[in-house]
Amino acid sequence: MEPRSHRLPGEVLSRLAAGGGGAAAMRHLVAAERSKHRLLVLGVARLAGAKEVEHAYDVLAGIEKKRPDAVDAVLGHPAVGGWAAHTVQALTRGDGAPPDDPASGPYGGAAQLGAVAAAAAVRAGAACRTEAPAPRGRVTLPSLGQLVLPGAADLVELRVHADGVVEAGGRRVLAGEREQPGWEPLARIRTGDEGLSLLVDDLDPHRWTSETVVDGRLPAAELRAWQACLDASWRMLLRHHWTIAQELGAIITVLTPIRPPAQGMNSASAAGRFGAIAMSTPPDGRWLASTFAHEVQHAKLGAVLDVMDLLEPDDGRRYYAPWRPDPRPLSGLIQGAYAYLGVAGFWRRQRAHETDLRPHIEFGRWRESAHEVTGTLLDSGRLNAAGKQFVTAMRTTLSAWLTEPVPAEALAAARAEAGGHREAWIARNGRITA
Repeated sequence: MEPRSHRLPGEVLSRLAAGGGGAAAMRHLVAAERSKHRLLVLGVARLAGAKEVEHAYDVLAGIEKKRPDAVDAVLGHPAVGGWAAHTVQALTRGDGAPPDDPASGPYGGAAQLGAVAAAAAVRAGAACRTEAPAPRGRVTLPSLGQLVLPGAADLVELRVHADGVVEAGGRRVLAGEREQPGWEPLARIRTGDEGLSLLVDDLDPHRWTSETVVDGRLPAAELRAWQACLDASWRMLLRHHWTIAQELGAIITVLTPIRPPAQGMNSASAAGRFGAIAMSTPPDGRWLASTFAHEVQHAKLGAVLDVMDLLEPDDGRRYYAPWRPDPRPLSGLIQGAYAYLGVAGFWRRQRAHETDLRPHIEFGRWRESAHEVTGTLLDSGRLNAAGKQFVTAMRTTLSAWLTEPVPAEALAAARAEAGGHREAWIARNGRITA
């Protein structure tokens, strides 16, 4: 269960900085994030100081000796990363978990390690006994689902059998993909033979921030809409955007439903939940494909930043970002520029396969906006040596795209949209000073 140190080879970092990377680069990023999760779980076990938590860690370590793939699958689940980071922070502060923490128990969120170990046991076909919290009568087995008990309990004993049966609090269920009394599994949506399979996590209390998640489970009709959009977007990515398809298949394992904004759609990524994309119900396959292009970039850069620093410490200055309504720190600016480098690349390729002007408008707008922000980053004086190299490579890609022809009507529309955003930003925040 010991984590390893990681570094990114120069050629891998160069490909990532230029905006791509492909499957080979993703293997480095996934390995680094898995080690991060292991380090956080080790921190939970060491900081908790409770025998039940230590026992759960020992169970997990024992399973790993025989079935490392099962442990890796559970520790790599994005909600486990969110839970572990939250719990380590709470234990380090010395205040345990706040009273309204949905995974709290007698030792705060640390007790959830028993459920993590039980989930690994189910995947491994191993028998074990652990203890885990059951707030509101629900035990969350990360990456699998929730065991629903007749009553609430601070802590319940979980017995996992080699056939995948789990017993707790008077319940006995088979913890598989089929719903049954007392067991609510996570839904999974899959594409065809070319192999993309994603969990839809609408159960785990640590799947996303509570203020944005959808209340309750995703309705069946919406789940069918997600499936249809996934099928259409995956076909589009395989045909025209194979690097994005490779990267998506290598690093994204979970989609998390969140509420839409007042108008339009919403999507998000979080560095602490690597492998997950949160989104409202997509309207169509093209929107979902472009969202994948955007959010995969965030996931890639978040993983890079877990391995190495690109920025000097925040000095309090805030900057204009052509895609946000609010002033942003440099950390947000580099994330946005890298994401819209990916978005511009998506529309650059997609415009060859559509007849309307919208792909040209999107390409024209986002190549110029991302290029502008790379200049802001390089002029800030807050990039370290690695950061300068990284952003310079981003800018080189975007500079080449600036020379590519775009229909005059589309370019005018792109610049009008960008100008409208800038005017609205100034009206909201005042004059742009950086």
